[in-house]
Amino acid sequence: MSGIPSAFALAVVAACAAFASPGCHAPAALDLPPRADNPAGTGALVVGFLVVDGVYNSELTAPYDIFHHVPYHALPGMEVLTVGPDRTPIETFEGLHIIPDYGYDDAPPLDVLVVPSAEHSMDSDLDDEALLAYVRLAGGRAEVVLSLCDGAFVLAAAGLLDGLASTTFPSDVEAYRRRFPHLDVRDGVSFVHDGKAITSVGGAPSFEAALYLVERLYGAKIARGVAAGLVIDWDLDDPGTLVMPALVMPGARSPPVDWKPVPRD
Repeated sequence: MSGIPSAFALAVVAACAAFASPGCHAPAALDLPPRADNPAGTGALVVGFLVVDGVYNSELTAPYDIFHHVPYHALPGMEVLTVGPDRTPIETFEGLHIIPDYGYDDAPPLDVLVVPSAEHSMDSDLDDEALLAYVRLAGGRAEVVLSLCDGAFVLAAAGLLDGLASTTFPSDVEAYRRRFPHLDVRDGVSFVHDGKAITSVGGAPSFEAALYLVERLYGAKIARGVAAGLVIDWDLDDPGTLVMPALVMPGARSPPVDWKPVPRD
């Protein structure tokens, strides 16, 4: 994939016009070559979801579903896995029980770290030094970090949003600003992409941030194919597709010119 797909060009222009962002230009390149050292040995991008007790189903399963379907549409695809404190089962806020694929100590390097919101993302999780140490390490090494809803609090506490624009669950924006007064916090948007961080408001729009990343990495045709398989109307060229506008900052990274995934037949 060379350059930015037309949908992204339009998204950047629209975001800059809406927010009067000066100096819009092509985003910096991601260092995302196909990997050969992921757990499945397929060359796919390794996408790790942080799962802790109280994680919310919507913010976990929406992007998980999107990324899980990428290999059916393009190669190299995405190898999706879960990471918990250890391999002890965790319970989601809604009562699902999940056995993490890995613990903090044995998780493989990630290309994409996903941090869904959890019941205590705004309080006790921010005092969990083991959790923050893992997020800081895995997120620092990853080429993309994605938060959903109040997962932004965790990324921020780990120092991964310093100097970047970000957002969180709409009713928690003010608490987010108070907790992290040094951050550039945006509201009224579905998601913000700045640097290597994509932060989403969560809920149903969690699908949007995930599909956006798929389009960013694989192009519009693949993203629309993934969306169609889940009966989602997806077209970034159509402003009506998103629940709220998206904000793509000038510093948002894009894939390198030698990242060339191919559609599956």
